[in-house]
Amino acid sequence: MKADRIFSDVMDWSFSRGVGVTQYYIGYLLKAGHIAVVTHLVKTGSLPEDQFAYGKQVVKEKFATAAAYFAVDRLVAGAVRQVNGTLNIVGSFLEKIPGMESLVSFAQSFVNIALGNLDECCMAYTFYQTEQSSFKSAADGVVIYFQNWKTILKNALKTAVIAVIVSGIAWLFLMIGFIGILAVLGVPGILGLLAAVVLTAMIMIVVKSSVMDSYIMVCMVCAYLRVAPTTKITFDLYDKLCKLSSKFKTLLQKAGEAGAM
Repeated sequence: MKADRIFSDVMDWSFSRGVGVTQYYIGYLLKAGHIAVVTHLVKTGSLPEDQFAYGKQVVKEKFATAAAYFAVDRLVAGAVRQVNGTLNIVGSFLEKIPGMESLVSFAQSFVNIALGNLDECCMAYTFYQTEQSSFKSAADGVVIYFQNWKTILKNALKTAVIAVIVSGIAWLFLMIGFIGILAVLGVPGILGLLAAVVLTAMIMIVVKSSVMDSYIMVCMVCAYLRVAPTTKITFDLYDKLCKLSSKFKTLLQKAGEAGAM
């Protein structure tokens, strides 16, 4: 599938869900710029002086057009969903074993945290590897990710624990604060409690999307980039992932086409 066709499909997808082209376009490129800045931090140990200008420049140099970025990102995200779907099928079989339900559910929650940031990690690797095509870097990035799954899941566990603790403390303080404010305003007990829960939930949803999700993404990308440059790729993983995901197979084929040019 050509890059312009993928770009068109993405735009159709955004329109079908009521999302404006400009909003979707800006959101994608802001995410790419954010990942580029985080990659620069890990690679050099410092942040660029003008982070916005740096992110914009690097994304433009690496992908040239938004369509090129969409092409790589959509293939990586599709491959992640397919591999994750396979793991969930395995988990559903294990859940049928008596006593395994809670263990499988607990394990899958952390696997989903790690896999949920796989596309960002692989896009970070495309910025890290400047000497090869984006398709090749992304394909290598997926293999490197699964080759280091133990290390990355350990970091996912630490990140998830921190996120849960911080969210719990924030939730508690917000609840106490709202209950106190509503009591001063004379709102009755049960009604005040329900109002406090609703207000706290609304604020925590905003905090999660604007702060916690970004925190988890940055932590996972940093953990990934610490092991990726020194990883010696096990090439049989390419075949295994191709069998698990048609999207990864397409990504690998695109990498071969880019290398042949």
